Amino acid sequence: MSRIGKLPVPVPAAAEVHLDGLAVTVKGPKGELSQVMPEGVALDRDDDGAVIVTRLGDEPDQRARHGLVRSLVANMVVGVTEGYVKHLELVGVGYRAALVGRDLELQVGFSHPVRITAPEGITFEVPQPTRIIVSGIDKVLVGQVAANVRKVRPPEPYKGKGIKYEGEHIRRKAGKAAGR
Repeated sequence: MSRIGKLPVPVPAAAEVHLDGLAVTVKGPKGELSQVMPEGVALDRDDDGAVIVTRLGDEPDQRARHGLVRSLVANMVVGVTEGYVKHLELVGVGYRAALVGRDLELQVGFSHPVRITAPEGITFEVPQPTRIIVSGIDKVLVGQVAANVRKVRPPEPYKGKGIKYEGEHIRRKAGKAAGR
């Protein structure tokens, strides 16, 4: 049995979970998320209101989805109650970010600024010109938008310049050896 899948998903008082077969809808103070779960699992509620995920058989694909579905439901509950945040840093001389309305404008060494439009449900914050905060209620969408921002100018291994996640360690390489 999946160690993750057998754990119940606690539902805080601030959130409401509606189960309709494999469709799950979670409402909370930050918004509402809904998703249809893959087949092979069953969703139910226990006496405390927590969501219980059970698999319908012992096939390998059902066993694989057991923990996945439990994690997806748990991420939805956390998203609508607390939200998700990714922090990015800009490293490089003249590299800076700015907000233009809801969009993010990056100057990262190209001849032109790069503008990234915030999708629905995502907000950008720029507390300093070299820091970017991506936040939202959908964990997957927050991670994908942060990865798209990082992809504009990924950190390079020689000088470490580029856009990186906060706390990410960039392995540095030695430059050319002189005069051999």
